[in-house]
This record gives sequence, C-alpha cells and structure tokens, in this order.
Amino acid sequence: MWGIVPAAGAGSRIQPLAFSKELLPVGSRHDGTVERPRAVSEYLVDRMVRGGADKIAFVIAPGKFDILQYYGGEVAGATVAYVVQPRPGGLCDAVFRALPLVPPDEPVIVGLPDTVWFPEDALAALPDDRLSFLLFPVDRPELFDAVVTDETGAVLEIQVKRPEASTAWIWGAFKMPGRVLAELHDLWRARNREDEYMGTLVNAWIDRGGRAVGVRAGRVYVDVGTMHGYRSALDLLSRPVTETAAE
Repeated sequence: MWGIVPAAGAGSRIQPLAFSKELLPVGSRHDGTVERPRAVSEYLVDRMVRGGADKIAFVIAPGKFDILQYYGGEVAGATVAYVVQPRPGGLCDAVFRALPLVPPDEPVIVGLPDTVWFPEDALAALPDDRLSFLLFPVDRPELFDAVVTDETGAVLEIQVKRPEASTAWIWGAFKMPGRVLAELHDLWRARNREDEYMGTLVNAWIDRGGRAVGVRAGRVYVDVGTMHGYRSALDLLSRPVTETAAE
C-alpha cells in the first residue's frame, strides 16, 4: 500500500522558518534511550504505516532537499520515494504527481503532513476498495473541508472552507484503490485542471456517479500550519496518552 505525502507547500502561514514546514519540530521521539525532537510530518508517516502503508511517496518542491535528507530511503520500515511538483499547483496537482507509482489494484492513502491527529490507528477503519474519508470533529469546520454524509456514511458533498458549513465533521485523510485515483486524475484533466482542492473535484466525481464514504473514526485533529495550531499541538501532545486517546 502506498502513502502519498504532499509536502511541496511553502508553509506561508507559519513562516519564516529556516527549513521546510514539514520538518517543524513538534513533540519528541525516543531514539533508543535518547529523546529527540520529532518532525511534524512524522506523525502522518507513522499513522500511514500503522494503516498498512509499506511505501511512502513524498511530493516535494524543487529545493526542498532537507526532506530527502531527513527521511532518506526508508522510514519506520516503509520504502520512501520522492516526486517533484515543479511549481505550486494545489493539492490535486501535488497528489496526482505520484499517480505513476500507484498500480490500479493497490490501495493508496493521502494525508496532510502538517497535522497531528488521534487515534493513531484510525486509518485501519477505512476500506481498501472504495474512496473513503477519515473524518474528525472540529470546532471550526469552515476552516477545513467539511464532509456531509447520509445515515449510511455515503458522502453527499464536501463543503470546501464554506463559512456556514452544515457539519462539524472534516476529512483528515483519505484512502482509495489506485484505479479510483486514476479516475479522479482523468476527471481533473477533463476539467482543465481547474480544481485546486480535492473537495471540489470529488464533488464533481460524485455528480458523475462516483461513490465515496465518510468514516467517523477520528477523535481529535490539529492543523499545525498556524501558530495557534502549533500551540494546540504542543498542548495536545503534552497530555497523557490515555487522555488523548479518550478525547
């Protein structure tokens, strides 16, 4: 299973930094008996591996060599590959840069590398055979992509940063077979690559008969791409594990 990590963004909301935003130290990890700072993107990579990914594709911008230097060719037992997004083009463009790596019959997970969320094993709740979104409840859904579902979990609409979102559940990661990723890519190209956000593209795909599900397996979600989010993540990670898991 592949995990795609779109890491080409400039991180303008939390600049200036002397390194890629995906390497922002958030919390810590233990290297043997030594405690070391932990890059924010490690949380996503760890969750992808827990969810079954054995290959990780980082989509990076030209010049973001510090990510390559940090992760090298393997992390947490998963093989690492790197794909270049030549210029900023939005999330859809970044994700589809990794499409040539993904076979049609292999599942792929996509997540955002500047987020911290729990539970750590939530990706295991997503099915392999269809487009599925891992959903989290948040206080301000208008800042994210809110996912409207029916009583069966079928996705009806994704409300992209809508001021008056009709649900508090947002997507934090998603999973699909490689063939569905290819279908979305074909539709994106047919729409003249106009979709910057995955939500608008998925809405168009659903309108054309595509089916997706939302799984409310997430408990807490923090976007670390702002100073407020950074402080929230530090507060979250300072709590006992049992307290975090129960939130």
